[in-house]
Amino acid sequence: MSSIAAEAARRRTFAIISHPDAGKTTITEKLLLYSGAIHLAGSVKARKASRHAVSDWMKMEQERGISITSSVLQFGYAGAALNLLDTPGHADFSEDTYRTLAAVDSALMLIDHAKGVEARTLRLFEVCRMRKLPVVTFMNKLDREGRDPLDLLDDVSRQLKLEVSPLNWPIGRGRDFRGVVDVRSHQVSLFAGDTHGATISRVTTIPLEAAEAQIGSRLYDETREQLELLTTAGTTYTQGRYLAGDVSPVFWGSALTNFGIEPVLEYLAAHAAPPAPRTDTDGNTISPTDERFTGFVFKIQANMNPRHRDRIAFMRVVSGRFTRGMDAMLGRTGEPLRLAKPHSFMAQERSIVEEAWPGDIVGLYDPGSLRIGDSLSEGAPIAFTGIPRFAPEFFAQLSIRDAMKRKALDQGLLQLSHEGVIQLFFPPVGSRSEPYLGAVGQLQFEVLKERLKYEYSVDVTYHTTPYRLARWIGGSPEGLKWLKARRDYAVMEDRNGQPVLLADSPFSLTYALGNAPGLELYDIEPL
Repeated sequence: MSSIAAEAARRRTFAIISHPDAGKTTITEKLLLYSGAIHLAGSVKARKASRHAVSDWMKMEQERGISITSSVLQFGYAGAALNLLDTPGHADFSEDTYRTLAAVDSALMLIDHAKGVEARTLRLFEVCRMRKLPVVTFMNKLDREGRDPLDLLDDVSRQLKLEVSPLNWPIGRGRDFRGVVDVRSHQVSLFAGDTHGATISRVTTIPLEAAEAQIGSRLYDETREQLELLTTAGTTYTQGRYLAGDVSPVFWGSALTNFGIEPVLEYLAAHAAPPAPRTDTDGNTISPTDERFTGFVFKIQANMNPRHRDRIAFMRVVSGRFTRGMDAMLGRTGEPLRLAKPHSFMAQERSIVEEAWPGDIVGLYDPGSLRIGDSLSEGAPIAFTGIPRFAPEFFAQLSIRDAMKRKALDQGLLQLSHEGVIQLFFPPVGSRSEPYLGAVGQLQFEVLKERLKYEYSVDVTYHTTPYRLARWIGGSPEGLKWLKARRDYAVMEDRNGQPVLLADSPFSLTYALGNAPGLELYDIEPL
């Protein structure tokens, strides 16, 4: 086996998805704890404690106790090299999550066992289905009272239209939760909590037949009956069916108290999907084992180190071997780039990368040349299928308090729009109007305001606008000409120079489509 094939085979690049408050940041910390990447899990519930979750490195994340930007966490376990992408749980930052799901090969889906499938989980799973990502399910918070496990399985299967196959099973729940039993081997793992989950819990492993004395006759009989039912009526799990996305293996536990973390980590390291082939815009399949290096940018983050005003482009390696200082071609422009000072990440902490392999995430210092969706390659330019932007649903304009800070404001808006924090729409040349800001979620405006203040030393205030909808303009040039000729339609340009229509109601869009010759409007950016 070639070095490229061998290294690709041990990569596991996955995202964690869930509804807000299902425990996503908590399980991220615990996977790092059990892998040995950290030695003390950060405070997840008490955000004013001395430590914060490793993946929540931004000031606002630490103050509010929420994840608002994707973090890249790279660590090893049992011979596997894991790239974990912790995505924002809050719906207002869904664009960042969609971009992240374009860069992974599988997903770990968290479900609060007391609530079952929630709206955000359903939407994120549909994105996984669209991208044909295999999904591992972790039923979380078993230390609290919740739904019957069999009913919960039915709920997941019915709502997600997905077959589920438990690989382990909970012994009790709530105050009675004692551990899990492996469905196939019937080995019981009994857990003892320690320091509120800050350190690795003690585990005792014994056969189910010997567990009655420890768990009591009631739980013992209940567990045996449920296992027998799973054996006769449950869904059959195979590795091939999981990789095809036809079945999701299910694990049970409590991330907060470290119950059930090790089994899911062992599964991810041994069986999660390895790097998958990608398709370029010409329809060619690029295999991870191809000798030629290729990759694409899925995220840009400005000011991870505010003192240096740096800008990092996160690149997913698709094929070949990446080496420090290599030259690559930017597919969008054909421009050669020297990929100097590449980094790997543990959230905000970083270290120099000498080489990387298919599935790895590499941080590239970017002076402003790269955009989200850009492709990089050795030799001839290549273009992978792009990462779309979604039409914003909230709009604002802003005013600056100190006119002397205008240059800093313009720089901040441009950098943060490239990062995806906000979308910018510019009025026609010659207009004195400020650019319009668009966001998928209202909270994005608060993030923008805070980051402008702390990272660019600029104080701003917001003004509402009459606009409620945005659509990219396509179709016949006559349609665009028709829109520009009317004073009741606002035609802007995005930061890439594409025309965008801002409207105050769905009726305005309908009228334009019915009267402008050859007009087409898109709620997803045309690629």
